[in-house]
Amino acid sequence: MNQAAMNEIDITLSDADIMLTPSAQGKMAELLSQVEDNTQGIRVFATPGGCSGLNFGMTFTDQLNDDDRVREVNGVRVIVDAGTLQHVRGVEIDFSDGSDGSDGGDARFVFNNLQQAKSSSGCGTCGSQSGCSSAS
Repeated sequence: MNQAAMNEIDITLSDADIMLTPSAQGKMAELLSQVEDNTQGIRVFATPGGCSGLNFGMTFTDQLNDDDRVREVNGVRVIVDAGTLQHVRGVEIDFSDGSDGSDGGDARFVFNNLQQAKSSSGCGTCGSQSGCSSAS
């Protein structure tokens, strides 16, 4: 997407769309400082699977697509496409270093407040602190 096209549409997300905790912001900034300069930000994505029917993850991205929306907090850019946004709107992304023994001692990003699946099937833990997280 070129800069002129980005200026013509509102691609900005707010806290109501995606919130980053200070620990998530710090870890994302640290990780971004270790990658190539042409990296646009960290992309949040959804893939089929998991107890809600979707798994969520993050990866570095070097491009913005026409349907992307961006949440920028203290220089950290989180990029979400429109399809994924409908599933993660209202999510809080946190980072746990596992030092307190939580999360099995593993460092990882955690997606809190995920929308519940519409059907009654599933494990029932999605959206809780214990479920549906993404490894760093």
